[in-house]
Amino acid sequence: MTVDGATRSPHDASAPDPGSRARVARPGWPEIAVGVIALVAAGAVLPLARPLTAEMDPVAYGLVLTAWSGVVGLVGFTAAALVRIRSWAAFSVRRTTWRWMAIGLAGGVVAFLLKGVLNTVVVTVAGSDAADPQSGYYGAAGGGVLPLVLTVLFLSVLTPLGEELFFRGVITNALLRYGAVVGVLSSSVVFALFHGINLALPSALVVGIVAAEVMRRSGSIWPAVLVHVINNLGLPLLVLISGATGPA
Repeated sequence: MTVDGATRSPHDASAPDPGSRARVARPGWPEIAVGVIALVAAGAVLPLARPLTAEMDPVAYGLVLTAWSGVVGLVGFTAAALVRIRSWAAFSVRRTTWRWMAIGLAGGVVAFLLKGVLNTVVVTVAGSDAADPQSGYYGAAGGGVLPLVLTVLFLSVLTPLGEELFFRGVITNALLRYGAVVGVLSSSVVFALFHGINLALPSALVVGIVAAEVMRRSGSIWPAVLVHVINNLGLPLLVLISGATGPA
């Protein structure tokens, strides 16, 4: 990632001027379709391999799970990017400013706090038995120093990168042709639904909206990746601070 320290206004930072931006190809339905198919196929690998992973200890399986969550997004993005567009800028992979990175950091903190409130409401309404799809990550994060470090790298670096490149770089950019509201909200709903109908859905929706809007306004994927990084740091930090080995 290259960050430019130049000062620019909020609406044109790290993005080309309107005339040049209009000439940049934008991903569309072909990229969405191919990317989703590739992402779903990659996501099906672990369930299909369950007979092989069933004998793995919780730490090893948790590490595989956290690593694969990032790989899946990268597979979807790579497949979409190979369809027809050969421009990184079309997927918002372009330089940004330190100012926008700071905004991404702040947006990540806001999203993290807001999703905490939503999760509390969901657990209160649905009860403590609400499904937590991230429970497998605790086994890895609570397995010692090295597994914790690997969990941070996989869950808080690889996964945000892969998911942002696909869900924001491909899907949000493609749907922004229908306007800012449709592009941001629709892509965020898709992002949330891909996390399943469970405790992670409202959290994913909040993170998706904040990340998509930051990307739309900055013109760069990197502030959105930072929003995602801040949110995904929550689980390994919880394990590090509390010594937890599973969901409360």
